[in-house]
Amino acid sequence: MDVVVKHGLPPVAREDARLFILGSLPGDASLAASQYYAHPRNAFWRLVGSAIGEELQALDYPRRLERLKANRIGLWDVVSHAQRRGSLDQAIREPGHNPLAEYFESFPDLEAVAFNGGTSAAAGRKLLGALPVILIDLPSSSPANTRPFTEKAAAWAQLVRYCGG
Repeated sequence: MDVVVKHGLPPVAREDARLFILGSLPGDASLAASQYYAHPRNAFWRLVGSAIGEELQALDYPRRLERLKANRIGLWDVVSHAQRRGSLDQAIREPGHNPLAEYFESFPDLEAVAFNGGTSAAAGRKLLGALPVILIDLPSSSPANTRPFTEKAAAWAQLVRYCGG
């Protein structure tokens, strides 16, 4: 079986973003759709919607992104490209990383960076080391993380303090 190198998606944000949510590397469904968190069982849109008090999951993708931007939330990933069979983070090999620290320097209002899952947190914390923002580890929104939605939502609720304004 050939090794497949997968490339992530571009960042999504307004210049006045206060919060960025970073994943690891989009899964196959997201890459095929060219949309963040496109897998129907991924709880990302429900979790962010719950945190900001908006029903995001029912919206089409462009409206979801509009609502994130309106709430001053940006999206990107820690991994820019990697070898990976399938969509699981455990299968990521030979990752290249996005230039997070340099990119975030162009966001003067940035207060916090949240990591969607352990893979993004482990690499992202190393890449962002000295950046003067709050770093938040969140339980993964992936369907592979079998924690109950209510437990995930309780952790994601803390994001509301960095949204809007």
